[in-house]
Amino acid sequence: MNLQEFDYYLPEELIAQHPLERRDMSRLMVLDRESGEIDHKLFKDITDYFAEGDCLVLNNTRVIPARLLGQKEGSGGKIEFVLLKRIAGDTWEVILRPGKKAKPGARFVFGSGELKAEILEVLEEGNRLVRFIYEGVFEEILDKVGIMPLPPYITEKLEDPERYQTVYAKYNGSAAAPTAGLHFTRELLETLRNKGVKIAYVMLHVGLGTFRPVKVDDITQHKMHSEYYSIGQEACDMINSAKKAGKKVVAVGTTSCRVLETVGGNNNGEVKACDGWTDIFIYPGYRFKIVDRLITNFHLPESTLIMLVSSLAGRENVLGAYAVAVRERYRFFSFGDAMFIK
Repeated sequence: MNLQEFDYYLPEELIAQHPLERRDMSRLMVLDRESGEIDHKLFKDITDYFAEGDCLVLNNTRVIPARLLGQKEGSGGKIEFVLLKRIAGDTWEVILRPGKKAKPGARFVFGSGELKAEILEVLEEGNRLVRFIYEGVFEEILDKVGIMPLPPYITEKLEDPERYQTVYAKYNGSAAAPTAGLHFTRELLETLRNKGVKIAYVMLHVGLGTFRPVKVDDITQHKMHSEYYSIGQEACDMINSAKKAGKKVVAVGTTSCRVLETVGGNNNGEVKACDGWTDIFIYPGYRFKIVDRLITNFHLPESTLIMLVSSLAGRENVLGAYAVAVRERYRFFSFGDAMFIK
């Protein structure tokens, strides 16, 4: 498939710059993947589309303040790090700029000197392997000197960093939020529980590789970056029992979807408790093993995310729905409105 087949026109003013005051008051486009029919709702109406015994799957990763602004030791030249993933202990893979200053052996200072980093190795595509040097607890220092790594298309300041976290965020490690989950409130989740919906949690630490542009015309040649995931026995029991009972498994976001399809693909259509790294790339032609329905946001043109959504709902359905969303002035991307593919 050609990359240009996943392009669409988006006016810049439709890119949401801030979250709504109430999470569940975002607009919700409901897309029937069989008929292509579209309904316009509010996100709080999502409960109408669940039946007793269905299983909602949420990614409970938590975004860390992964953006670091510092200086090169000695020269004072400015540098920006974004933490991608912890390799082991105090060794991390990072994206940085400007890259010319960051050769093996170079050292950088952040904050008032409480955090330092040494470049160990230059990796593929210019990323770096770095070792952090500090005294105390790394997470506490990161909270002090780090900045929430908002996507580059969000240019306005976020007043409350917790609005870039889901209300169920638990495990630190993501460089970006699983944004489909930002629409949920605790009250909405409780309403679903009271309706008999099972709520299962998986964890995938979101890396920036998910959002990197596809640079090859033939999308099948694109290589995804790997991301760490984990799924426990309780979640597996909920998901497997829902599948066996003919109920719907509803993934919240492309990250939850990728965990379920990775694990289901490795275990003949069942999920089993495990953890590991996934670089699964889902694009049209893919046959889903676990996910029946998907709650997601509106994604960037020509991104791996719009390709995943197209693989579930059909490319023509998705691009048609996006055209309607533009016409109806939906809000796009991380702080934007939601889509439910049923």
